[in-house]
Amino acid sequence: MITKVFIPARMQASRFPNKPLADICGVPMVIRVMHQAQQARIGDVVVACGDPIIYDTVIQYGGKAVLTDNDLPSGTDRLYQALQRLGDSVDRVINVQGDIPTINPMVIRTVHDALQSPQYDMSTACACITDPQHIDTPHVVKAYGDFSDNDTTTATAFLRTAQGQPPFYHHIGLYGYTHAALVRFVALPPSKNELKHRLEQLRAMDAGFKIALCRVDDIPIGVDTPADLDAVTALLQNTK
Repeated sequence: MITKVFIPARMQASRFPNKPLADICGVPMVIRVMHQAQQARIGDVVVACGDPIIYDTVIQYGGKAVLTDNDLPSGTDRLYQALQRLGDSVDRVINVQGDIPTINPMVIRTVHDALQSPQYDMSTACACITDPQHIDTPHVVKAYGDFSDNDTTTATAFLRTAQGQPPFYHHIGLYGYTHAALVRFVALPPSKNELKHRLEQLRAMDAGFKIALCRVDDIPIGVDTPADLDAVTALLQNTK
């Protein structure tokens, strides 16, 4: 079974322009994500670049990159175009967001391994929320599933609000797709729920995809603002 890991990246982020190349202890953020994904050792890691400057940076650091159209609507569309331009045959594709530089390689591997079950079209990860402030904020997406039997279950919902009883789970921004599911997904129009809640994974759920939800131990710091970047830099400096 052949797997490729893609990291979609583009410079025009509304809240944090030029974010992929933001410096973290002397290394651009997208390169740190690339190195974490490489350590998962599940297949080639490719940065799907929306801008030539990202492409050049990845090549400079010895990575693999594909230049894509700049104006694609989502990271999933970007990785799919990159896969098409490579012309490679794959069985599974892992989409790792380019703004989670502290992602644990084992989390990537766990999401990959969940796709070995033929019952799932996609896979993703979550971790238990321990900070009470994260329960109430809509910026932290909550993932729902029944973990009574084991650490991998079928996702039942993704919401920006906490519903039901704790524990609540923080959705982590990476996805695995079977190749057939990826092809089907990018051909679908955005669903009403996706547009309403601004959650791309709801398109898959509305279309009947079965998504494996993997419970893991740690939540990576997502970088959406310069303050998030400062937090990641401080964390990595303290763990050297």
